[in-house]
Amino acid sequence: MDFMEIAQQRQSCRSYDEAKAVEPEKLQAVLEAARLAPSACNGQPYQLTVCTGEKAKEVALLTRGMAGMNKFAVQAPVCIVVSEGAYVRSAALGAKAKGNDYRSMDIGIMVAYLTAEATARGLSTCILGWFDDDKVRSVCGTNSATRLVITLGYAAEGDKLRPKKRRDMGELVRFLG
Repeated sequence: MDFMEIAQQRQSCRSYDEAKAVEPEKLQAVLEAARLAPSACNGQPYQLTVCTGEKAKEVALLTRGMAGMNKFAVQAPVCIVVSEGAYVRSAALGAKAKGNDYRSMDIGIMVAYLTAEATARGLSTCILGWFDDDKVRSVCGTNSATRLVITLGYAAEGDKLRPKKRRDMGELVRFLG
């Protein structure tokens, strides 16, 4: 599968096959892609906590919000909690000097690598930004701020690829020169 196929096929899964576990080698490949993602000064200012079994269900329940948001998350056999880590010194200096939040950028790049590899391996993901941070930290045993929770598993049978709704290229891109 080439990258354009991955980009066309990756979507937020909201219906997982609860009976189908993620094979350890596929989970390792997804995590290796995340590990290889570029980051400012190679600092990798994040920590991944992989939750399976009952821990995944505990974390998934903490992503529910108003009006039953994210109720599908409990179907996913894996939840990957992305916590913010400390900057390496050079990235911290650059962030302060330039007023940029490199950690958020680095986390975004890493999650893109992770979800792309998952798609290439036939897995589905959903990136969740709504959760109870304090309780997720407690379940995961971390003091670091939770930035995202990613559900991971196989899409349920019949979960069809939805058409992509994106801005027109002319609205999105400007060419200068």
